[in-house]
Amino acid sequence: MTIRAVVFDIGGVLEITPAMDFDARWENDLGLATGTVFQCLGDVFAAGSLGEVTEAEVLGAVRERLEVGREKADEMMAIVWEQYLGTANTELIAWARRLRPAHRTGILSNSFVGAREREHAAYGFGDLVDVLVYSHEVGVAKPDPRAYEITCERLGVSPGEAAFLDDVEAAVDGASAVGMRAVLYRDNAQAIEELESLIASTT
Repeated sequence: MTIRAVVFDIGGVLEITPAMDFDARWENDLGLATGTVFQCLGDVFAAGSLGEVTEAEVLGAVRERLEVGREKADEMMAIVWEQYLGTANTELIAWARRLRPAHRTGILSNSFVGAREREHAAYGFGDLVDVLVYSHEVGVAKPDPRAYEITCERLGVSPGEAAFLDDVEAAVDGASAVGMRAVLYRDNAQAIEELESLIASTT
């Protein structure tokens, strides 16, 4: 079956992201015991990834549960977004851009409320691909089969007509399970070579 679309993950793929250690930094700054941040806010972070809370509600929970003021909470969340956004993987972004118009392109990201606006401002993802699917907007996250199905539906292709790139093995396995041609990202050269081979083998 011909590959008509290529779908990319963001964090660790289109973005080069550091290890997320904001919780340890918060705890060190506030003099809290290790693990306190996720004990207090784990449910809020989980809800944010599925769009069940607003950014304002996340900020309010940080202020209330960690007993900090608005300015401090803003400062703390800025650390989260700095780590979340990382830096652009310019080589892979340039390759993805060249796929159109011969192929449809998409993004499927396990995300957090507020990510679309920040990532578009930083990297222009809204202009890079045809379809963006964020977990916080659709209410399901990889490796839930529905996340991949929604992406393929919006791209107008069957799963067998779509290639998928992610750096998380569980997400790659989830894509394969619904019939997508999935590639585990290790580095740019490997990922591009495997995707190009997939595309060439189906044309």
